Amino acid sequence: MIGMTGMRRATAVAITTGAVLTAGAFTAPAQAAAPATPTIAAKGGYVMNDGTGKTLYTKAADTRRSTGSTTKIMTARVVLAEKNLDLDSKVTVQKAYSDYIVDNDWASSARLIVGDKVTVRQLLYGLMLPSGCDAAYALADKFGTGSTREARVKSFIGKMNTTAKNLGLTNTHFDSFDGIGHGANYSTPRDLTKLASNAMKYSTFRSVVKTKSTKQKVTTKNGGYRYMEWTNTNALLGSYSGTIGVKTGSGPEAKYCLVFAATRNGKTVIGTVLASTSVANRTADAKKLMDYGFKK
Repeated sequence: MIGMTGMRRATAVAITTGAVLTAGAFTAPAQAAAPATPTIAAKGGYVMNDGTGKTLYTKAADTRRSTGSTTKIMTARVVLAEKNLDLDSKVTVQKAYSDYIVDNDWASSARLIVGDKVTVRQLLYGLMLPSGCDAAYALADKFGTGSTREARVKSFIGKMNTTAKNLGLTNTHFDSFDGIGHGANYSTPRDLTKLASNAMKYSTFRSVVKTKSTKQKVTTKNGGYRYMEWTNTNALLGSYSGTIGVKTGSGPEAKYCLVFAATRNGKTVIGTVLASTSVANRTADAKKLMDYGFKK
């Protein structure tokens, strides 16, 4: 049987314990608020965690759209998957490549000079940094099969579509080697992101797309040499911490596109915006989506 003094002690302990528990309930750290879903100018967007494949953001992610020069991600991917690829093998620049630039108003150029001998590695830089359609043509001509240039280009585009199918990109189709489409060149934010993620598995691709600018020594027609200087069209490089790529695109149908990737604190986010409203807005869209992706 407990005496009055014992009861007072027990009551005091109970009250004290209750006070501690009550205080604890009020002082527990608040849960961090979920990041607000960003609003972007682009008509389509997609972001995923590149390490886990988890989707972090979608906006019309499976709607097919023209892709502009983001197509060149696949151009590079097909080349890099070639068996016994020699990146230092040389390609002679043909007049057809420079004529192609002249004949197509929207064709961006690596300013390749007819008769110069450039390596496959240099063509990849010319393809991905200044977005050279002449470099894309040279690679398609080099790595397609057939007895005529037309046949080789057709063969190369066939490889692009076969690769898309093998990667499970069911909403993607190519009818050009550079993104200057002929009515059937399209993809989606989700598919392009998956393609870029796969391409980033190639060390050469990673090295090229994270390069802000480069100066390449090429052999001239007369056996001398000249330097080609190329600057990356991806404004995220140097303006967004952790950026590691990937590729810009634009065109009358595509508007302004950007496939992007960045790594921070061991986490890589990768994504795509299609049909943004300007060069500045596609970059701003990408920054918003990466900020969001890193918080998720």
